[in-house]
Amino acid sequence: MFETAELGLKVSKAKYRAQVPELRTQLLNAQYDLRNAGFPVLILVSGVDGAGKGDTVNLLHEWMDPRYLITHAFGEPSEEERERPPFWRFWRALPPKGRIGIFFGSWYTEPIVSRVHGTIRDARLGEMIRRIQSLETELVADGMLLVKLWFHLSKEAQAKRLKRLAKDKDQRWRVTEQDWRNFALYDTFRAVSERVLRETSTGDAPWIVIEGRNDEYRNLTVGKTLLELISKRLAAASAPAPPTAAAPAVPVSRQPEAGTRAARRAAAAAKGTATPAAAGPPSSASVRTILDTLDLRLKLSDAEYDRQLQEYQGRLNLLQRRARAQKLTTVLVFEGVDAAGKGGAIRRVTAALDARDYTIVPIAAPTDEERAHHYLWRFWRHLPRAGRVIVFDRSWYGRVLVERVEGFAAEAEWRRAYAEINAFEAQLVDSGMAIAKFWLHIDPDEQLRRFKEREQTPFKQYKITEEDWRNREKWGAYVEAVNEMVERTSTEYAPWTLVEANDKNWARIKILSTICRAMKKRL
Repeated sequence: MFETAELGLKVSKAKYRAQVPELRTQLLNAQYDLRNAGFPVLILVSGVDGAGKGDTVNLLHEWMDPRYLITHAFGEPSEEERERPPFWRFWRALPPKGRIGIFFGSWYTEPIVSRVHGTIRDARLGEMIRRIQSLETELVADGMLLVKLWFHLSKEAQAKRLKRLAKDKDQRWRVTEQDWRNFALYDTFRAVSERVLRETSTGDAPWIVIEGRNDEYRNLTVGKTLLELISKRLAAASAPAPPTAAAPAVPVSRQPEAGTRAARRAAAAAKGTATPAAAGPPSSASVRTILDTLDLRLKLSDAEYDRQLQEYQGRLNLLQRRARAQKLTTVLVFEGVDAAGKGGAIRRVTAALDARDYTIVPIAAPTDEERAHHYLWRFWRHLPRAGRVIVFDRSWYGRVLVERVEGFAAEAEWRRAYAEINAFEAQLVDSGMAIAKFWLHIDPDEQLRRFKEREQTPFKQYKITEEDWRNREKWGAYVEAVNEMVERTSTEYAPWTLVEANDKNWARIKILSTICRAMKKRL
């Protein structure tokens, strides 16, 4: 793959000076056009030591508007970064839509360096390559323009450059002992890098090898490549979209006047009928789903509940002390139908923990900042340091639930989300985390009873909204979505626990006991 970059291509200084002004102008124009586009650009800068990577990053800041460039240099992971999955530091640094990000060093550095120095074997390198392929597929499918630049020098050219810099008293600081150690392993670096680039150069995210021997040639090549790719993508984004099937209409929340809903139900009750919401959701067809296997009649007496609550909260407290000492992070995911008791269950869990050991992340509609990124970005950024518990009150499963049912995500988006979610959770588990996912389920009659109770109880009225009543009318669609979600994302490393939640006592004890088992297994 590197042979074509070893041709010693050059550009004269006169030709370089003649072309730079126009190229800079075009790059700036493309950068400003990008600000109003609905996609981000990420440039990965990798390659051989001494091939001009740092000079190129500095040059881009000089040629373009640095206010709209987001550059991150990734060296050895910090202690904070080591306590999280390896991709955490990259996800949180991704540029939003309309901006250009530059990663100086990236998710390619560790796999290549580790294999060269023999700390991992070929099989492990293959696993890391597949994870990179999965990540890049996710980002590109979400709309990102991913530009991967590999700066190359032949062994002879690298030796000459390192020696020249080392002799220059003003430049010798740029050559470290590590650079010379890496040079001694040049052939091994080349072989490993060849494999990695070959297996990760795809049609949507190809590697572009840049000859680094001649500065002028390198600079013009990088500038023209970026201009071509960004301009081409901007043109495609502005082209009329091909006709597609109409997306599901997004219902508009009704906003009746105060008292109207109550009056409507009272009138219906007087006639012996009910409003559509009170009557319950439409039947979800005759197809039997996994939720139909739950025995919602299961109950636990108050006396037995009090006894087991004390027992399992005590166990959870002791397990979390051990987890903190062993730096085991626990991820708890709570999903369920409206009024199924997620909040009450979460409170029973956190009551057993030291407040310094856990974080609750309530998930609502995404903010403007969150919408400017891949939908998993806001979940990656919340991952805690090792030894803590993080509780997601609703989660990344919104992509295949509410966004699917309500039409907020296109079918292609929510269909590919199953694989993206499984990959995300696999990384959490591989990094040493324990994960427990709960779906709390109640039947329509119990939901209706709880809705009415919330309306009639002053301190619970904030829990019931018009949106809850509207969602109830789509019960069948949600049941179908939940069934597919569980079938496609309940894995051996992150299984779903379906909770019979008609009886709150039963649900809370089942959740606490499941968390204890999950943590004990990981410990």
